[in-house]
Amino acid sequence: MHSRRSGRAASTTAPSKPLNNAVRPAAYLPSAMDHDPLRRGVAEFVGTFTLIFAGAGSVLAIAKALAPALTSAPAIDVYSGLTLVGVALANGLAIAVMVSAVGHISGGHFNPAVTLGFVVTRRIAPSLAVVYWSMQFAGAAAAAALLRWLFPESARRLTHLGSPGLTSGVSVWQGLVIEMVLTFFLVWVIFATAADPGGTFKSIAGLAIGLTITMDVLVGGPMTGAAMNPARAFGPELLSRHWTDAWVWYAGPFVGGALAALVYDTLYLRAQRPLLPVGTPETGVIEPRPGDAAAS
Repeated sequence: MHSRRSGRAASTTAPSKPLNNAVRPAAYLPSAMDHDPLRRGVAEFVGTFTLIFAGAGSVLAIAKALAPALTSAPAIDVYSGLTLVGVALANGLAIAVMVSAVGHISGGHFNPAVTLGFVVTRRIAPSLAVVYWSMQFAGAAAAAALLRWLFPESARRLTHLGSPGLTSGVSVWQGLVIEMVLTFFLVWVIFATAADPGGTFKSIAGLAIGLTITMDVLVGGPMTGAAMNPARAFGPELLSRHWTDAWVWYAGPFVGGALAALVYDTLYLRAQRPLLPVGTPETGVIEPRPGDAAAS
């Protein structure tokens, strides 16, 4: 029950301030951590680097082991199908681990299409999104450069350094739609688990997101490589100089991701937050992150 106090008592009583960031309550965390572009950018760099190193690296490792048997395009398709589970798990585990590890710092995007979804729904400041995109593409290029140095030319040549590609019988328009649909699933799950305050998973959003990646690779891997991520395509394509039908892995994820973000935000989140952005003047809106409800 609220009790009245004298003016003297009220004037001499002040709420205590937290001594350091480690013991601050959750209400302090967005202003203390969410708006540091350098720390957030480095987290995005490391997370994207991990995805490309594990995702493209798993493709290269399999190609290195099976190189003597991969003498024709049909043989490559057959062996790609047989090793699909391993590649799917490599991609899914990389995302699950890194979202769980640094999601509280940057939100765990590691994907320019995901960042675009947060931009179009006004959940991240455009200036911060530019930092994210820059670090994501840089992390992808750095990982691809390391893979190029680690693996022999035979494996690099067979897989174009792990670049996604359309298999025989899949047209560019079919590939575009596949990438759109797969990325829609991914961004939908991200918004449902990491952005929605009422999401079921909250602190284990990384697991749900990683499982979605695994599911998508199992479905789309044999057809398009299931990149779902312009950065996943960019790094290997840049270092291998393989740009055949490259626009598919940029247009598809960007369109699918933005669509999923707008639909989920409109149907389930817009009524729960103010119409105007909420945040500090320096950074704009506060972006939600796994385990922490959005403040925007």
